[in-house]
Amino acid sequence: NSSDLSPSFILASIPGLEGAQAWMAIPLCSAYVVALTGNGAVLLAVRTEPSLHSPMYFFLCMLAAIDLALATATVPRILSFYWFDTREIGFGACLLQMFLIHALSAVESTVLLAMAVDRYVAICHPLRHAAILTNAATAKIGLAAVARGVLFFLPLPLLLLPLPFCGSRALSHSFCLHQDVMNLACANTTPSVVYGLTAILLVMGLDAVLICLSYLLILKAVLRLAAWRERLKVFSTCIAHVCVVLAFYVPLIGLSVVHRFGKDLAPLVHIVMGNIYILVPAVLNPIIYGVRTKQIQRRIL
Repeated sequence: NSSDLSPSFILASIPGLEGAQAWMAIPLCSAYVVALTGNGAVLLAVRTEPSLHSPMYFFLCMLAAIDLALATATVPRILSFYWFDTREIGFGACLLQMFLIHALSAVESTVLLAMAVDRYVAICHPLRHAAILTNAATAKIGLAAVARGVLFFLPLPLLLLPLPFCGSRALSHSFCLHQDVMNLACANTTPSVVYGLTAILLVMGLDAVLICLSYLLILKAVLRLAAWRERLKVFSTCIAHVCVVLAFYVPLIGLSVVHRFGKDLAPLVHIVMGNIYILVPAVLNPIIYGVRTKQIQRRIL
């Protein structure tokens, strides 16, 4: 129960299945391999096909790179825990992993917003699309997304760094999240709570509102078309992006709800929701775009 400024934390095991964790890691590893293969294939397809060198596909490459980084920052450590029973994670490693998860999620949210704006301009202002979203502008948006994620979420580990930790060191996930680590501190965490909530609202919350606004404007433009066939044809160009947005925000909202209201839920729910949040977007995104985008599909084949 002694206080320690540089403690180690205990990752959460699967309750009741501690002896079978090596087998439970197999589907997790399989999903990770699918994420690596799918996102790697998307990056390679766009890299090697000159006809795909346009803002829409560059944004897709950013999304694939973020998913690869996010999965790689968490899944290998989880597999190490499940297969070799390395339950402890150092304080510095935990803070780094926490920062990468939150910062990369913020970057992905920004890229999804940029893709929504790309669809809005392509549908509502098609003649100005090439002039507005040039390759140079796309690169600047990507750099701005990275800077936004780093600047907004770098203070999270810095606020936790000086706090003392005492009592239980057991996390409720198999990786480190800000709220999970913060709850183990035996000191006033009000600054961390306020800043964490503010950062989430100003990044993911604002992005979600702007994405919805973009699609309301797109829907308004589509409904002006006379023929239903034309409406469906135009809106079909947005289906893949809508699915990717749902694959990102639904697990994010689910995990937030579990953290906020699920204190009495079984520990298994926290672990499953955490793994879904990390892996579902990385696994589904390349599949969605591989199925919906014929150019990528042909190039991969």
